[in-house]
Amino acid sequence: MNKPRSVLSIIDIGISNIGSVVRAFQRLGIQPELVADATAVESAHAIVLPGVGAFGDGMAALREKGLVEPLREAARAGKPILGLCLGMQLLADSSEEYGSHTGLGIIPGAVVKLKPGVGERVPNIGWCDVLPHDGTRLFHDFAAGTPLYFVHGYHMICANPGHVAATMSFGGGQATVAVEHGNVFGIQCHPEKSQDAGLGILDAFVSIATESAAS
Repeated sequence: MNKPRSVLSIIDIGISNIGSVVRAFQRLGIQPELVADATAVESAHAIVLPGVGAFGDGMAALREKGLVEPLREAARAGKPILGLCLGMQLLADSSEEYGSHTGLGIIPGAVVKLKPGVGERVPNIGWCDVLPHDGTRLFHDFAAGTPLYFVHGYHMICANPGHVAATMSFGGGQATVAVEHGNVFGIQCHPEKSQDAGLGILDAFVSIATESAAS
């Protein structure tokens, strides 16, 4: 795939599976830049925010590195942003994980604990069938019911249902597993562990980022 090598900047907040995410983009022909300071975020064309672990720890790491306002400004400026796993949750207004925490507030909504149904467990670990919503840009080539790999105990409830890009069945209802709001995207799964389907989602974001960088 002939895409610009430095079109993506991946934020390293020290609690992310950076190596596997980098390798996933390398499989798509992209060599992303690793960034960890405000100046690099401000100069980035497009931003990937990965993360694992607890919401409060993720926000603390962003504050320590001075990245909260640069990320908010990047979203306001129209730069493509993709949150992965915890990174998706950090896009929300708040989380109830181990207390009450304020998020980036880029996509209005709250992160709440999953409520399992019969035969389900929290955290939810494993392959789950995903249902993309109409009009989603990340999932435009994604067949409904394709499984992706998850490890999570919380999910985002969007204030605007129109920001929900994909869901999965859980707890007798539908849990949000992807969000889209203009230039900002988030996916709850581990795309780097989701085989070709996960790579397809990342490639869709690369195309969005490439188009943005060229405009």
